[in-house]
Formats: sequence, C-alpha cells, structure tokens
Amino acid sequence: MSNKPIPTLPPGQDENRLREKFQDAVAAQSDLMDKLAERLITLELAIPGLYATVLKLVAGDDATIPANWAFYATFALWLLALGLTLAALTPKKWDVIPNLMRQDPARMSEGLGVEDFFEKSAVYKRRLLISSSLVFFAGIFLAFFNVG
Repeated sequence: MSNKPIPTLPPGQDENRLREKFQDAVAAQSDLMDKLAERLITLELAIPGLYATVLKLVAGDDATIPANWAFYATFALWLLALGLTLAALTPKKWDVIPNLMRQDPARMSEGLGVEDFFEKSAVYKRRLLISSSLVFFAGIFLAFFNVG
C-alpha cells in the first residue's frame, strides 16, 4: 500500500444539485404523508355515506337493515380508520436539537437531530396511515356481510 494521496475534485454543480434535491425529498416526506392523509379523510367520509345511500336505495323506504355484528363492526372500523388518519394529521411535539444534523442512535432520548426529525415524523405518519388504510379496507370487507 502506498502513502501517495488519492487525487480528488470538489463536487460539481450536478452533484450539488442532486444533494439539494435529496435533502428536499427527505424534508418533503412528511408533507407527502399529510397530502395522503387529506385524501384518505375524503375517502373515509365519502364511502360510509355512499354505503348508507346504496343500502337505502337497495332496501327501499320501508325496509330495515339488520343491525348485526357486521353492521356495528363495519362502522366501528371506519370510525377507527378516521381517527388514525386524523391522528396522523395532528401535529406531534418532537424534541429536536436544531444545531445537530443526526443524533447518535444511543442518545435519541436527549433529542433528535434535524435529519432524524424529518425521518421520524414521516415514519410516524406513514405507520398511522398504513394502519388506517388496513382498518378502513377491513371495514369495507365487513360491509359485504351486511347485504342480504
């Protein structure tokens, strides 16, 4: 092995632009989760209303819908999904150290670095929204047991 230094060049314009775009993408992840949550809320409010309307049209004016376990479970799951989505949109307080970019994983209890904040907040929202979606679609699946 030689002791000769390895020649290097400063980063070029393209490399700097790519780094900036990467940093923008990391910072925008939480905003993307917020946009997804807004769309999920729209669906989570529209589907139960549409479901009730279809049941009314199918059953007619004088007909009743049996309030069995599937009926209650369907609306409970839809309500839970809405709650999870709203929780994802509700601001959470994070302990961030502004002059630290990335915290040592062993010292996370002392506070997050700036990069850690963007990553943790996006992961927190993503978990809530995935859970919300799964619960909501479970409610849609159960809704089929109410028909008939």
